Amino acid sequence: MDSNRIVMEEFQVTEDAKKKGGSTKGKKAKEKKGDESGSSGTSVKIIHMDPVNMEIDFIGFPISLINAYRRIVLAEVATMAIEKVYMYNNTSIIQDEVLAHRLGLVPLKVDPRYFEFRNKDETEWGAQDSVKYELKIKCEKNPRASEHETDCDVISLNRKVLSSSLKWVPIGNQPDIFQPESMQPLHDDILLAKMNPGHLIHLEAYAVKGIGSDHAKFQPGLCWYRFLPEIELTREVEGLEAELLQKCFSPGVINIVDKPDGKKVAEVSDARNDTCSRNVFEYDDIKDSVKLTRKTDHVILYVESHSALKSFEILDEAVNIMIGKCDTLLTEIENHIEGSAA
Repeated sequence: MDSNRIVMEEFQVTEDAKKKGGSTKGKKAKEKKGDESGSSGTSVKIIHMDPVNMEIDFIGFPISLINAYRRIVLAEVATMAIEKVYMYNNTSIIQDEVLAHRLGLVPLKVDPRYFEFRNKDETEWGAQDSVKYELKIKCEKNPRASEHETDCDVISLNRKVLSSSLKWVPIGNQPDIFQPESMQPLHDDILLAKMNPGHLIHLEAYAVKGIGSDHAKFQPGLCWYRFLPEIELTREVEGLEAELLQKCFSPGVINIVDKPDGKKVAEVSDARNDTCSRNVFEYDDIKDSVKLTRKTDHVILYVESHSALKSFEILDEAVNIMIGKCDTLLTEIENHIEGSAA
């Protein structure tokens, strides 16, 4: 596993020479040793986890598996988003279709796991598959504003239409199941429109359950991965060159330490934070002092939530969807085997 690296050169990415020159005999010996110990050489480490962000290391797993989780997060983990807007009155300068599109992109606090997917042929909005909102707001002149006031936000009341203006209207037995605070937009300061005195917006909006492959508004958040960066100093870098080298990398990657002889020398502090910008190759004096590599068997996966689901809940849903796909495949194989035997 140690030789699974790619080298970040100035104009290209190549395989590590150690990997190319590695002997087959040594590789077989490592595989045999792994078999004897009963370990597959794989591990998962959670580096950071909170409701919004999650950072997790997959060591020894094929990149196709991590990419499958990424694709499922973006395309198949369900959330709730506004799908239909009934516009009763809109005298603002923003067009009806633009306002409806902006409403659809507003993330909601609604937990999708309590709802069903709506049937496309359904004509009525039910409590089991829909969430209703109403927005009714009018911009008026502020009677308390000074005649010398020039700030439009002070002169006018309700000039900015924010996502907090969306009010939940319960359907059926929803008040018995949900609390009002859990049915509001995720952020209450999203700007939807701006109005002048006399303008009015009155509409009804319905949110449904959907997945990212249908529309990006249903995506629960972001998910991406990268290989673990490694930085090796091939020679001692000191003085002004050390300071220049430090500026070529992200903060915290390269530190400058004082040696007993008074020299200021660069050393690698935390290569994990490197973004692999390769800025160091722009300087002829120092570009020969580093070797940039990435471990292809050490993948860092990031999940960032933009929805009601927490970051770890999003990954949990993705894993369950993957399990369901595997179960479907195994069932199909078993049925085929049974059919062939009969």
